Amino acid sequence: MADSSRRWFDRALVQLTLVRLREVWREPEAIFWIFLFPVLMAGGLGLAFRSRPAGITKVAVLAGSPWSAQTARRLEADSLLEVQVLDDSASARALRTGRVAIVLLPDSGSVGYRFDDTRPEGLTARSRVDDALQRSAGRTDALGVSEEIVRERGSRYIDFVVPGLLGMNLLGSGVWGLGFAVVDARRKRLLKRLIATPMPKWAYLSSFVISRLALLVLEAGLLLVFAALVFGVPLRGSLTSLALICLLSSLAFGGLGLLIAARPRTIEGASGLMNLALVPMWVFSGVFFSSSRFPEAVQPFVQALPLTAVNDALRANMLEGATLAQVAPELAIIAAWLVGTFVIALRIFRWQ
Repeated sequence: MADSSRRWFDRALVQLTLVRLREVWREPEAIFWIFLFPVLMAGGLGLAFRSRPAGITKVAVLAGSPWSAQTARRLEADSLLEVQVLDDSASARALRTGRVAIVLLPDSGSVGYRFDDTRPEGLTARSRVDDALQRSAGRTDALGVSEEIVRERGSRYIDFVVPGLLGMNLLGSGVWGLGFAVVDARRKRLLKRLIATPMPKWAYLSSFVISRLALLVLEAGLLLVFAALVFGVPLRGSLTSLALICLLSSLAFGGLGLLIAARPRTIEGASGLMNLALVPMWVFSGVFFSSSRFPEAVQPFVQALPLTAVNDALRANMLEGATLAQVAPELAIIAAWLVGTFVIALRIFRWQ
């Protein structure tokens, strides 16, 4: 009898998992957000922040001064400066609209700079223009200077953002993919029917997790292959270690999704709880910029978030070649979320 029950449970788990997978494939929106959105996001950010030489700085010289033409000629000797001579109203308009980064006010033996110090391009223009003028006036440097251009894979913005996109996608697919399916089944009273069967609670919940893991290979692999082939994003660490990090992360986020879906009876209620959980991680966990930018006072909260640990572990593996032992603190945080969310979800899960 025990063997018969075990075989029934095994068959039930297989069938439930297949149902979960069919639900995903039959939803075009899910296919887009799980597989295509992270690739499109990586492509767009990679193009927007691609490595390229320093841009041309556009400069305006105020007309009307006897020294305007001479100042403009001095600046034109620098190939990184684009110079135009404008009157007062035209230069003010160009500066206000961002068509020039700085306006020069030439005078005998001196020059004034008019720029917006809250704009990074204004500060850069001020330094570049001043250096050009000082050199043209005969300044000599005590030390010779040489330049060595280094463009190392791993230090670019696209290298930083791809692990963050992967972590964000694992979070979204775990929470939204599992949470909405459970709440929708509860809303349609399907769970009420299932509770009348001998199916154990763990088999039903496990089917969601296994279905997410089955999609994990495509979900993570598509983004990583695209980033590596198109933008040359490095994968310096062990692929086995990377796979284990993704696996543990997907399980942890799946547990979070099940926990959020354990009680709500409506899609609206579940959506509110999901946004409450996801938005802080999207903001604080270093998806698009480093989480170290936040003040020290909030760092304990930031570092305790599961997505922060996932992003840090992914970046350490992909960009630095870190081993599992080197990312053990991050893996411990992820594992703690995995165990905690699953245990609580199993205790409070409501079938009706």
